Amino acid sequence: MRRPKGHTADVYGHGHSERLIGQLVAQVPRADLVLASKVGYFRGTAPHGFDPGHMRRQLEQSLENLRTDHLDIYFLHHSDFGPDDRWLRGAADTMRALRDEGLIRAIGMRGPHRFAAQRRAGGTAAREDKSATFRRVFDVVEPQILAVRDNLLTPSARSAPIISFAEQHGCGILLNKTLGQGLLVGVNDPAHPRVLGPGDHRSRKRWFTPAAGVVIGEGLARLRAIVGPDRADLVRVALWSGLLRSENAAVLVGFTRAAQVEMNLTCLGEPPPIDVIDAARAVMADVQRRLDNTGEVFLDERPPMSAVAPPVGATAPNP
Repeated sequence: MRRPKGHTADVYGHGHSERLIGQLVAQVPRADLVLASKVGYFRGTAPHGFDPGHMRRQLEQSLENLRTDHLDIYFLHHSDFGPDDRWLRGAADTMRALRDEGLIRAIGMRGPHRFAAQRRAGGTAAREDKSATFRRVFDVVEPQILAVRDNLLTPSARSAPIISFAEQHGCGILLNKTLGQGLLVGVNDPAHPRVLGPGDHRSRKRWFTPAAGVVIGEGLARLRAIVGPDRADLVRVALWSGLLRSENAAVLVGFTRAAQVEMNLTCLGEPPPIDVIDAARAVMADVQRRLDNTGEVFLDERPPMSAVAPPVGATAPNP
């Protein structure tokens, strides 16, 4: 039996997300839930988000917000530990101390990724080898859980190696963005444009533009012909595509309405036949390749100088 998992972070709404989940925790047996939160983005007045004293204070606040005496998983939210990894060793030692004290049960960290602040700044730091950074941090932190972005729009060559790495090292795998932040269930419909608020980070992503919506919509039409016409059919194949990645995988699914939670929990049933999963992956892999041809995912990505448009009259290279 799969236990419902509450996954949040201290920085989400500056504690508001944790407090909302805490209302649920107060109403159900604690053993029926897996609770996880993250630390590192919110710095407050500390010198760094991974300052050991700050991490401990943030955990104490998270436990109060979530109305619990322990977290099942506590994640390092990113992998920027300052110049020369100044804060890495202290963060890892703090995590182990919190686990030894029973305040957390398992240590988690993210798979290879680019730290958002560096990505927006552009330049060499943003392009640092993600795999090298990940392995350096992994060896020091020794996590038990890895969070990996994976869904039907993720190239298999990108997610398969880290999933295999996790299995080889005995780590549990938490797959996030399983529904592609709604893209895989049709939220980016050009016929009915969705207005994203100024605080919605999806507004910075090229895949949520009307042009991308056309490409994704064509792919979803092909996908519906394979799995079924209803939104629940799309949710089911997306979730099972993640769950079947590994015996050690769990999927993280976001929501904004109670009806979405109900659908996520009730539409699973038995896994679709593997040939259906493979067909769905093939269709959406084609969509992903078409989307990647439109440029960087993030609209605020600063291209390297070599990618800046040439002066008027200059000859641009063929794309």
